[in-house]
Amino acid sequence: MDLIQNVLAVIVVLGLLVTFHEFGHFWVARRCGVKVLRFSVGFGKPLWSRVDRYGTEFAVAAIPLGGYVKMLDEREAPVPSEEQHRAFNRKSVGQRMAVVAAGPAANFLLAVVAYWALFVMGTSVVVPQVGTVAPDSPADEAGLHPGDELTGIQGEAVRSWEDVNLALVSLIGHDGELVIRARSEDAGQARRYTLPVERYLVQQDPPRPLKSLGITPWQPALPPVLGQIVDGEAASQAGLRAGDRIVGVNGEPIEDWMAFVRRIRQSPGETLTLGVKRDGDVRSVKLTPGRQRPDSDTRRREAGSADGGIGYIGAGVASAEWPDEMRRSIRFGPLASVGKAVSRTAEMTRLTLDSIRKMLTGLISPSNLSGPVTIARISGDSARAGLDAFVGFLAYLSISLGVLNLLPIPVLDGGHLLYQVVELVRGRPVSERAQGVGLRIGLAVVGTLMIMALYFDVMRLW
Repeated sequence: MDLIQNVLAVIVVLGLLVTFHEFGHFWVARRCGVKVLRFSVGFGKPLWSRVDRYGTEFAVAAIPLGGYVKMLDEREAPVPSEEQHRAFNRKSVGQRMAVVAAGPAANFLLAVVAYWALFVMGTSVVVPQVGTVAPDSPADEAGLHPGDELTGIQGEAVRSWEDVNLALVSLIGHDGELVIRARSEDAGQARRYTLPVERYLVQQDPPRPLKSLGITPWQPALPPVLGQIVDGEAASQAGLRAGDRIVGVNGEPIEDWMAFVRRIRQSPGETLTLGVKRDGDVRSVKLTPGRQRPDSDTRRREAGSADGGIGYIGAGVASAEWPDEMRRSIRFGPLASVGKAVSRTAEMTRLTLDSIRKMLTGLISPSNLSGPVTIARISGDSARAGLDAFVGFLAYLSISLGVLNLLPIPVLDGGHLLYQVVELVRGRPVSERAQGVGLRIGLAVVGTLMIMALYFDVMRLW
């Protein structure tokens, strides 16, 4: 079921993003007097199409992961003399640049609209209160304590854990002092804490902004109640169901979720007898955890992973109820939300550009690249998490698509803009030969990035 939801979610997300992107090209092309031959949502054989009075064919094709706008252009096919004035290549450099830039601009506009809707509807966020502080960590040495509420990072106000994580991720590679402002439970005034960091989060895979400082967010106690069961894994094979409460393992009482997790991790391949409470009755269930390769942090933490594997059953915990005092609502009026939406879009654009720069300079591991598998998984997760999470992810992905398309790589919009800027400076177009060479280079670069992203997707699944 999760797989089907993930596939449907990624089709909706990518379909919406690509349609907006191509509509940007289409809308500006029409206003610049360019004849649009086809506007296709998807690739391959059209499932539906119609031609409007301007001669544009609108089509929905069989492969839903993409789309394109085809314009009249003498470089692609002969154009009748009476229509040459409507060919893309006959337009001025400024008009051609406007048409090319309109696609990414539409993605940024979509992000603004999405964030505006979120701010108007209001979102419920978790208060960024510290749960635990690791001994001898930067946070511990700076004097932060459990119960402190984070209010600022490097001079920027934060109101949620999302704000905190975004602020910390933007500091990847930072050397020196990291300044956090926090307010204790019994004090109204926030205090300033200075945490020394060196090459913060550099080459971490994946980056763990809070854990690197020794901070664990506060969360409510998690009872050992199953929430999700993965088909085909040990929990499903043993007959466990969502809503089951684990009360014991091999006769030992289990009081909270993490105690159950630790017991499972320490028992790969070992048959366990679980006490399971279902519908008021307690029953015994035989369960044999599978073996999963641990990450480096788990290897350091878990004695059971010394042989290269930890126990895994394919089950998640049921959602816990957050107390009202640990949640806050963020909402603005329609006019105020416009400024907030533009500001958030600009902030996320800067973060995306900065992340690309840091990846190119080696501060961020290329293994953080994400491809279609990860996008599908996150699309499905955000859809299941609620409308606000799904809209927020849609906005972020739209910004990423806009930024990536503006990179000066031939075959992307940014590559075409680069050619047009050169033409504007030189007074004549870039030669067909040079564009052909650039096309081959661009295809090689984009193809390599796609292969790398897919490889890292598969490695994450494995």
